[in-house]
Amino acid sequence: MVQLTPDHLAFGEELLRVDVLLERFARQIPVVAGVETIPLRQAARRVLAEAVLAPLPLPGFANSAVDGYAVAMAMLASDEDTILPVIGRVAAGAVFVGPSGQRGAIRIFTGAPMPDGYDTVFMQEDVTLLEEGAQVRLPLGLKRGANCRLAGEDVSQGAVALKAGVVLGPAELSLASALGLSQLPVRRSLRVAVFSTGNEVVEAGQHLEAGQLYDANRGMLISILEGWGLSVTDLGILPDERLAIGHSLAEAARTHDLILTSGGVSTGEEDHVKAALTDQGRMDLWRVGIKPGRPIVVGQLGQCLFVGLPGNPVAVFVTMTAIVRGLVACMRGETWATPRHFNVRSGFNYRKKQGRLEFVRVSLSGGQDGVYEATKHPQDGAGVISSLTQTDGFVVLPEESTLIHAGDPVPFVSYAAILA
Repeated sequence: MVQLTPDHLAFGEELLRVDVLLERFARQIPVVAGVETIPLRQAARRVLAEAVLAPLPLPGFANSAVDGYAVAMAMLASDEDTILPVIGRVAAGAVFVGPSGQRGAIRIFTGAPMPDGYDTVFMQEDVTLLEEGAQVRLPLGLKRGANCRLAGEDVSQGAVALKAGVVLGPAELSLASALGLSQLPVRRSLRVAVFSTGNEVVEAGQHLEAGQLYDANRGMLISILEGWGLSVTDLGILPDERLAIGHSLAEAARTHDLILTSGGVSTGEEDHVKAALTDQGRMDLWRVGIKPGRPIVVGQLGQCLFVGLPGNPVAVFVTMTAIVRGLVACMRGETWATPRHFNVRSGFNYRKKQGRLEFVRVSLSGGQDGVYEATKHPQDGAGVISSLTQTDGFVVLPEESTLIHAGDPVPFVSYAAILA
């Protein structure tokens, strides 16, 4: 379980910068204890707990990268094409059996071991067969070692093949498998409890009474968390009652590392989450300089962390990907950095307040000059879910900026990148 340093996030009315908050997470939040060794096929999206040293070189032997003809470069003429007899054949999974040092070319296939003394492979489409395949004409111009994979050129034996803290994706699992590893040590999955709050919020499929709406947040939160490889418990929808919320928080805190809620964290008379959290534990902050998504609660219930997100779906999406993602990385010992942005051309004029990191929903289109141009979604509201489904990502405007003109370069990040 996580144990925060008391009061490491000061409560106050000043808006806290997102980068400062993430830096404090990295400095203060310890990694949740627990390591297990699991089969490779179950390790996707888990965090590697220990560095993996290569138990063997990769590749384990010099081999051909193409179908063609293996030769020793010393056999070739330096000023004209060379004609050599074809003296043998070697396929993948076999070894060449024949006299060593004999002058000639050996028919070889992709992945087959290079015969001793042979150092170069001509691609089959670059040579000419003569005498019904008994000889081969080899053109000038090829360099020694061409089309040959050297032993250990990918990973040398004993080298760090995978670093601790990496999230195991398809490429990492491929490398581990190529090294002959059937199991990997990984961090225990974070246990996250999720619930929504609000008397007006109803489960999808149920009848709507006047003034009610369907819960758009919980399914999104669970989908994002499971995409990060976390173990999620769905606690449903809680009524706007301080005691009921407090009881549910206390129960969930006993068996989870993190509790995540949406709604009930603003300043209204019916926003009871902050009060319930204070009854059961501690609230550390609730004002972050981010738009959409300013009202956020971070706190602690015993050894369980608590994050209360806004109620509007777009604000939930933004705060999950911009703030909770970094928190989760710290809790599970993951090596993580904020996604890289790339510049696109603004297709709109925009004015913003200074001091807030702002996420503007945009669609991209290619301009005639080959530069991507961002078109702002016409609706800004934090409750407009279609503004996410009809756009490609965010233009992220830093705290210092106040005015964007059409034609200005602006930083863009795709939804796929921030959900990774």
